[in-house]
Amino acid sequence: MPQMLTDLERVITLETPSQDHAAVAAGARDLAALIEERVGTAPEVVVIDGVTHLRLRFGSGPVKVVLLNHQDTVWPHGTLERLPFSVADGILRGPGSFDMLTGTIMSIHATAMLLEQAGDSSALDGLTILITGDEELGSTTSSQLIRDEAAGARAVYVMEASAAGSLKLARKGTSDYEVTVHGKAAHAGLEPEKGVNAGLELARLMPLIAEMADDEKGTTVVPTTITAGTTPNTVPAKATVHVDVRARLTSEQERIDSEMRALKAEMPGAEVEVTGGINRPPFERDAAAHLFDRAVALAGEIGIAEPTGTAVGGASDGNFTAGDGIPTLDGLGAVGDGAHAEHEHAIISEIPPRTALLAALIADQLAD
Repeated sequence: MPQMLTDLERVITLETPSQDHAAVAAGARDLAALIEERVGTAPEVVVIDGVTHLRLRFGSGPVKVVLLNHQDTVWPHGTLERLPFSVADGILRGPGSFDMLTGTIMSIHATAMLLEQAGDSSALDGLTILITGDEELGSTTSSQLIRDEAAGARAVYVMEASAAGSLKLARKGTSDYEVTVHGKAAHAGLEPEKGVNAGLELARLMPLIAEMADDEKGTTVVPTTITAGTTPNTVPAKATVHVDVRARLTSEQERIDSEMRALKAEMPGAEVEVTGGINRPPFERDAAAHLFDRAVALAGEIGIAEPTGTAVGGASDGNFTAGDGIPTLDGLGAVGDGAHAEHEHAIISEIPPRTALLAALIADQLAD
């Protein structure tokens, strides 16, 4: 743990907000150096559309196990001044400590443990560690990298955190849309009748959008950020709403996509534009079932508490691999709370047993 805490301080105190590609690249360079220090091999730097990712492959044969991580965070520059890295009363704090830098350090140290035990890197042939740089933005540049690397793998272990410690056996798929109404500007006092009020038309559409949800099937459709107009005395020529969609079933994602794209304006002169679409497919339980059973069995063998499992609404990069039919187990990272929140933290005592479980899971799937 002392070395892991030192490494966590190192990565947490180098801020990597997702939107800042230069900061993400700097974080990746330092993380690459740290990986080389711990396992003796430097990862490959993969830059896609300006976003930096890391990939470390052991051996030249087929990939058997992928450890899936990301090092970008939602926190803007300067957050450390307000929420500094700290270790006190068994709690680790700092931006990204829970989501998901602790999981990334666990990936590195579980690998180092196995190397130390085996004494030869050939024992890890078939293992890949992926650390991406845009997960918090929807993995727009890394999704294909993830899917290509994991194709044919026996197991993908996703190092996302867990508030209650339960492993993630299912996640909803996600879709993101932007609905824009185009109208016509006019002076709101002198001649409002010459305008086409995009805000009013959007207000008519929003209840229709929200009603696409299906509680019984677990489908949520939530209008979020809304913008309209330019000045207080101008009829709005443009109005926009972002829509967050979560669904357990692929068929529900497809239904929502069809209904969103069928939205039409009723106000004469107004037009509706819908952009965006399906981002991550649902992560269904079948993808995790066998790996979860192995986690339970291995926990008993190494003498740690038996893990529990749960289904959650949030998505991760594991949705891509599970959606492709690759066995995927998620939530293996930190135990704590506060993802994207001021009270973000990880419980230190949970890190050693979960790192040991990860090492056991890797070895289990690499064994011939």
